[in-house]
Amino acid sequence: MIVAFVMAIGALGTDLMLPGMGQITETFGIAKSDGHLMVTVFFFGMALGQLVMGPLSDTLGRKRVILGGYAVFCAATMVSATKSDWTVMLLARAVQGIAAAAPRIVIIAMVRDEYAGRSMAQVMSVVGAVFITVPIFAPMVGQGFLFLGDWRATFVGLCVLAAATALWFAWRLPETLSVEARTPFRAATLWAGLREVLRSRVAVGYTLAQGFVFGLLIAYLGTAQQTFEAVYGVTELFAVYFGLSAASVAVSSLLNGALVMRLGKRRLSVIAGAGLTITSASFAALLLFEPAQPLWLFVAWNLTWSFFVGILFINLNALAMEPMGHIAGLAAAFIGALSTFMSLPLASLVAEQFDGTLRPLAIGFTLLASCGWALIVWTDRNAR
Repeated sequence: MIVAFVMAIGALGTDLMLPGMGQITETFGIAKSDGHLMVTVFFFGMALGQLVMGPLSDTLGRKRVILGGYAVFCAATMVSATKSDWTVMLLARAVQGIAAAAPRIVIIAMVRDEYAGRSMAQVMSVVGAVFITVPIFAPMVGQGFLFLGDWRATFVGLCVLAAATALWFAWRLPETLSVEARTPFRAATLWAGLREVLRSRVAVGYTLAQGFVFGLLIAYLGTAQQTFEAVYGVTELFAVYFGLSAASVAVSSLLNGALVMRLGKRRLSVIAGAGLTITSASFAALLLFEPAQPLWLFVAWNLTWSFFVGILFINLNALAMEPMGHIAGLAAAFIGALSTFMSLPLASLVAEQFDGTLRPLAIGFTLLASCGWALIVWTDRNAR
């Protein structure tokens, strides 16, 4: 339970403040289409932090890096809640992302320090069961904070939750990496790991495909609130509709365990990529003929693409890691960072096209999904 809550800081950092996105853009006097930058810079910081926090924990120890990350995260969150300058807000969000990378990545290393094989799988199953529920309830919690105040209350609430989790973690979990097992922090080791990843056609192919899929998800996170409000007039029920999409991801994640045993990771990824592309293209075609589609159809499309994205996230990451078993830690950091760095400009490109209708989002989804699907098929042939 502690591991799950520690890992959840990334999801809380993005999803908790989504209900207040409209208020934030009004406070800072910016266009609603620029609100997505708060999500984009957070993920940029997290991608950057992944490259450093994992190797740093091998040198300084797990607990010290995680607690340091929480301290910086809380400080940056309070800066976000108290300042009224848009540039300062974005810088603080980037720092939040860098700091959130510490608990998000290093806690997995702590589990690996203590468990292996089936024992580790058992622990991570419990972690996953708790972790996938966070995106479902985080916007609802954020909506509750809005009832207590304005958008600043969501950041204060986020800081309180992070501080409580950090105290729980510090009290209950011991350091898992002994002083004797720690290794020096060397840039040469990082460079060697990066070259190893880039030399693998399979790892690069699935990482790029993951970047396209992650790009459309970040684009949705950055525009979801304004889309529901501007197109359908949904405000207070936004958290419920957003939670349905997160629940669809959770369902597909749970079903993936059974499906992958029958179809295999590569075949299942090809099928999910095709499903994501076809459903997005079909919805975009409907919008070209009639821009005003009913809310139930938009929600149904959200549930469908979320289901396929849940399958792709799990399998593409596992497929990219398959040739990297000998440098699993470094490879996980690089693959996660590279796919995130790639996804951010793609997400921004889609989000900035928002014009008060669903067309730009659906067309952007179709383009990103088709590119990701093509990469999955190409990489699958190379893997074979």
